[in-house]
Amino acid sequence: MRLFRFFLLAISLTFPAIGYAHGPTRQKVTLSVDVSASPSDVWAVIGDFQDMSWHPAVFSTTGEGGNTIDATRKLTLNEEGGPVISEVLYKYDPDKMTYSYRITDVDVEVLPVTNYSSHLTVKPNEGGGSHIEWRGAFYRGYPNNDPPENLNDEAALAAVSAVYQAGLDALAERFGQ
Repeated sequence: MRLFRFFLLAISLTFPAIGYAHGPTRQKVTLSVDVSASPSDVWAVIGDFQDMSWHPAVFSTTGEGGNTIDATRKLTLNEEGGPVISEVLYKYDPDKMTYSYRITDVDVEVLPVTNYSSHLTVKPNEGGGSHIEWRGAFYRGYPNNDPPENLNDEAALAAVSAVYQAGLDALAERFGQ
């Protein structure tokens, strides 16, 4: 009986520790904007995976493969010689005006995320115009427990939200609301 009690005590002390050892959880962000332009006009601007010049943080985009699956692009941010983000396209559907991509390489000091994937979609609004949705899923920049403040979940959510919001704001300014 004593051995059984010891076993129960050991189990009861172990289970709470398991909850703290799980590591980071996947974070998600979805932002959208409605604009007055037609979906085809919006898609003409944002639908080319190789051209992200519509985003104010992107200085230049280079890549290979056009809009085919496994096409790649490198985004240079802010200025010539600025930080670079490398991405790969894994879904592209021009009829549905949507594409999905992953980041393959980024310095977490630039964008504090890992295992990032994103989806950009344009849909018609009932009353005319377009609905643009940008959503992503990712892990924070620090994969272990007790991340530094600049690489924690909140920093990752804030950074991705800021990127999406800046792009959507630029599109709203370009196309009107």
